[in-house]
Amino acid sequence: MELATILLFLVAGISSLFMAWVIGAGSSGATPFAPAVGANAISTMRAAFLVGILGFAGAVTQGASVSEAVGAGLVDGVTLPTVGVIVVLVIGAGLMAFGISTGYPIATAFTVTGAVVGVGFAIGGDPAWGKYAEIGAVWVLTPFVGGGIAYGIASVLPRSDVPETVSVPILAGLVGAVVVNLEFVVLESVGGSIAAGGTGLLPVAGVAGVVAVSLVVGTLAAALVRWDVRRDLAGGLRRFLLSLGALVAFSAGASQVGLAVGPLFPLIEDHSLVSPLVVLLGGGIGILVGSWTSAPRMIKSISQEYASLGPRRSIATLVPSFLIAQTAVLLGVPVSFNEIIVSAIIGSGLAVTGASGISPRKLGLTVVAWIGSLLLAFALGYGSMVVIGLSPIA
Repeated sequence: MELATILLFLVAGISSLFMAWVIGAGSSGATPFAPAVGANAISTMRAAFLVGILGFAGAVTQGASVSEAVGAGLVDGVTLPTVGVIVVLVIGAGLMAFGISTGYPIATAFTVTGAVVGVGFAIGGDPAWGKYAEIGAVWVLTPFVGGGIAYGIASVLPRSDVPETVSVPILAGLVGAVVVNLEFVVLESVGGSIAAGGTGLLPVAGVAGVVAVSLVVGTLAAALVRWDVRRDLAGGLRRFLLSLGALVAFSAGASQVGLAVGPLFPLIEDHSLVSPLVVLLGGGIGILVGSWTSAPRMIKSISQEYASLGPRRSIATLVPSFLIAQTAVLLGVPVSFNEIIVSAIIGSGLAVTGASGISPRKLGLTVVAWIGSLLLAFALGYGSMVVIGLSPIA
């Protein structure tokens, strides 16, 4: 391999690590435990430590699904060249860093997706309409599904006719049933193909077996949480909130690492450089370091906003966030954690304070920023390849 090619691969790897660091330092690293910090259930530094570890674990064990989709599923007929991969990662990380420094809600999933598609089209790729339909459905439905679930939970938790010794264990049972069915894709040897169909925590044969195991685990989780909240309501709610934060942090690593390392997957498969597992480990380490070095400041800042929510509304926010993030992982769809969290907060807020607590102007600016970041990333990706001279129209 020529020295110039090796240098390009090194630059791509460094860009990927920087992107992973930005993800860990951003809202994906700060949001999962911010409600627990705001509710005084855990300290800021301990939350940053845990979110880094859990994000790393999610990236390594579940990150391959979204990584493969980002690397090879967004444009048909072409494979991004090394220069194109660098362009994608620099655009994604640059826009994300701009959003963090200025406070604009730049969504990583939108910027990376836009950049990949822009670069792919510029070098002659064809639209992957089936994948676009899948991604579009998830992006469009997330505010309604996530906000709707959060609204329902926040409406029920404070009701006197539905005691929290009943409602909270039911939520715990639902979460437990989902957790036992999480799939962890298996990476094959150096070739890097991903085996279709992962394995759950308790793999069983047949639909009946899956349903039976889910019911058993869900019932056990519900019973444990019911016992906890009955003996100590406030403490039980805090501990359940911490558990949800851990699951959301794990899911954040699983769904977001693909945005950092996904563009590298075709390169390593074409050149048989390293195992995809090594790439996921690198992405996980980048998220971990980002969480440990920069997330504490963001956790503290975001937790101040969450402090007014209280544990019940925070629970209503995190339950749908976990469910949607894991759905995206299962489908292999890049998803914005900003969109997930903001939608859930709005839904829970509508149930508690009504529309008076929602700022239409701020919400509108957020949506415009999301759409604008997608279009801007596409334009930058396409334009960069034209300037570099790798586009047929250059």
